[in-house]
Amino acid sequence: MKVVVGLSGGVDSSVTAYLLQQQGHEVVALFMRNWNDASVTLEDECPWIEDSNDALMVAQKLGIPFQVIDMSDLYKERIVDYMFDEYQKGRTPNPDVLCNREVKFDVFMKTAMSLGADKVATGHYARVNSTFDENGKEIFHLLAGKDNNKDQSYFLCQLNQDQLSKALFPIGELTKPQVREIAKEIGLVTADKKDSQGLCFIGKVSLPQFLQQQLVPKEGEIVEIFKDSPIFSQGKPEFSSKEEELEFLSQKINYKKTDGKVIGKHQGAQFFTIGQSKGLGIGGHKESCFIISRDMENNIIFVGEGHSFPGLHKKALKVDLSEIHWVREDLKLKSGESMEVMARFRYRQELQKATIYQFDNALYMEFEKEQSSIAEGQFASWYIGDELLGSGVIS
Repeated sequence: MKVVVGLSGGVDSSVTAYLLQQQGHEVVALFMRNWNDASVTLEDECPWIEDSNDALMVAQKLGIPFQVIDMSDLYKERIVDYMFDEYQKGRTPNPDVLCNREVKFDVFMKTAMSLGADKVATGHYARVNSTFDENGKEIFHLLAGKDNNKDQSYFLCQLNQDQLSKALFPIGELTKPQVREIAKEIGLVTADKKDSQGLCFIGKVSLPQFLQQQLVPKEGEIVEIFKDSPIFSQGKPEFSSKEEELEFLSQKINYKKTDGKVIGKHQGAQFFTIGQSKGLGIGGHKESCFIISRDMENNIIFVGEGHSFPGLHKKALKVDLSEIHWVREDLKLKSGESMEVMARFRYRQELQKATIYQFDNALYMEFEKEQSSIAEGQFASWYIGDELLGSGVIS
């Protein structure tokens, strides 16, 4: 079988290529060049040139063909411009999820198939297998990686059945220490290389600096809302349906400047995210202040003091109909149906007990326990056991 590996210059993709070679596959390495602008990457991170050189050295060591493909224009259009647009709207995007859906498992995968590949492999800590239904149709299952500490199934939550049918994740059965050990044993240059941080294929960036390339700074006010605000003492109304209750539980509070006290200034609400506490430049509090809301129209950031601040927590979230994605289309809920799941809306977040409810216009996720810092634009994903069934953009 001919397998094209997305060789990124890191230890995970390097060992992926080696394992496939050991399994007897014909392996070809492709390096994606996705970013050319070094002005926004931090100095202590390797730019793409170093990653490309490392990937080339790994390919030479393994004796496999190596090619660089330039996807920088596509990456800017589908990922970076999307990020700018989402931040401008006051949402919190996840570029890594988009990179997998739009780049690695779309254009990159199509490029690989045009080179005669049967499958595409990446160094994700995830697993994929398949079963057949009663009609003989093959169904692909996206499973969490065996290493709980490194499981990256969340980043793959927008993939579909066709993409999974062509995907391989060889290191999904291994732990990170095992991967590093294999790399050391066979003398790969990437064996001790640090994991890349920050944006997918760009490296570690100063996000405010990155965003300021396109989003214009504009001074605004920071308003503190207090725990004893009457906003939080309003009683729960009576509901005529479960849908009505979930709509209430998932909606955000629209704070006004008059609800609190101005305690500082900022350089643009679009540069901040819900739940953020660093970079606000405010002091004089016993506990850290966290961003609880942003008024994009009036450029106001609202903050509350402490992890337990009531405005930080919600029991439910909403996903609009157009933003719902089922990896397992055969398990898709019909209107009026519900399903008990485990869920997360951030990478590395521990899975939380929840129930998803499907209605005509939206899907709601109700958690067993209140959750902190649910932000519009994040991806909520849901699992049964270690299988990821679907995901959606939080509205």
